[in-house]
Amino acid sequence: MTKNKRYIICFSALIILYLLLIFLNLTNGSTDSGIEYLFTKTDNAEDLTARNIIMNIRLPRTLAAAILGGALAISGFLLQNFFSNPIAGPFVLGISSGAKLIVALTMIFTLTHGIASNSFITVTASVTGSMMSMGFILLLSGKIKNISMLIIAGVMTGYICNAVTELAVTFADDSNIVNLHNWSVGTFSGTDMEEVYFMSAVVIPCVFFTFMLSKPLSAFQLGEGYAESMGVNIKLFRFEMILLSSILSACVTAFAGPVSFLGVAVPHIIKGVFRTAKPIIIIPAVFIGGGAMCLFCDLTARTVFAPTELSISTVTAIFGAPVVIFIMIKRKRG
Repeated sequence: MTKNKRYIICFSALIILYLLLIFLNLTNGSTDSGIEYLFTKTDNAEDLTARNIIMNIRLPRTLAAAILGGALAISGFLLQNFFSNPIAGPFVLGISSGAKLIVALTMIFTLTHGIASNSFITVTASVTGSMMSMGFILLLSGKIKNISMLIIAGVMTGYICNAVTELAVTFADDSNIVNLHNWSVGTFSGTDMEEVYFMSAVVIPCVFFTFMLSKPLSAFQLGEGYAESMGVNIKLFRFEMILLSSILSACVTAFAGPVSFLGVAVPHIIKGVFRTAKPIIIIPAVFIGGGAMCLFCDLTARTVFAPTELSISTVTAIFGAPVVIFIMIKRKRG
């Protein structure tokens, strides 16, 4: 089988899986509703209820999972290339935890002072926290040359940020602030279409700009020296990678809370399926694969123990952590 034929088959299968999971997420839940309610108008009370469930609850949630899952996977792919480490990712390096901390503190402040929060404030706070965590990791990278120790430092940073977040949420007085606990463990519940429009406006341009970096990223994968000889401005390129990965992971944290391991696992699964690491192929495939993985995990979180709902991070950890363990074993053997 030629490479091009393999790519066509893999992309086709991935897109079909992506669309199938969107359909399943729209039609399955604590109450089953057919997708025909999206296209029919009726005055029947039961039919109106089913239509409202799909249009106002499931559709925004499904679109959010499809978009943010892809964003997180792209962020993980960029970080793995930036640090030249297969287990680098927003959650592992503590970047998601830093974003969660600043978002939680911002939401507590706004709610306490009666200030109306919105998507712009939330995303801005998340990007700030993400960039702060990334800056700290980069500062450590100048002191710690061993990449394994750097990963451990990132994990410890994440634990510290999580601990401060939990303290802030636990000792908050306002009942609305206490409800932040659900968001702090990761969930797509409560997403509305206004938030979907906003996250799309952030994620889609970032993914486009990431795709435009395919050529310099291919050169960068062969080493900084080779990339410089090909005319790549390394300082600018590394800054672009940091900025894009931080914004993408921050957007996920702002709307869904921290989502574990997906950003690490999906790029490796996709590269294994496609049998290539070419950015021009992997970037769109990782976005679709990340969305599909997130849709599957969210469907599992909603339906396995319905009406009880699991946090999205619980499910992504179950499926993603074994992939990370496999990567570490394979790397050790190598």
